[in-house]
Amino acid sequence: MPVPNIHSDDIEKTYYKIGEVAAFLNVNVSLIRFWEKEFPQVKPNKTAKGDRKYTTSEIQLLQQIYQLVKVEGYTLQGAKDKLNLTPKDNQQIIQKLFTLKQYLIELKSSL
Repeated sequence: MPVPNIHSDDIEKTYYKIGEVAAFLNVNVSLIRFWEKEFPQVKPNKTAKGDRKYTTSEIQLLQQIYQLVKVEGYTLQGAKDKLNLTPKDNQQIIQKLFTLKQYLIELKSSL
């Protein structure tokens, strides 16, 4: 299943309706609504009638969710955890991996 490729220069309007977003991502509108409930980062503006209006950044966030869940096979919780990582978290993970790599290199040398 290829991931939809949406870039900010592909998006011409300020706000998009949920049907347009679903078409961009090639998913059902109900899945967009479900992700909106599951991922608090997705907060579209709503009109007085309750129609959802998505910005470019929200569409790109939904694209990331799509990539994680549909393409890479993350669970919803795994995708939530991945989206909530901060640069500090990433730096700590990189440092731990580097330390582990050094340990494995030393272990291999001693064999």
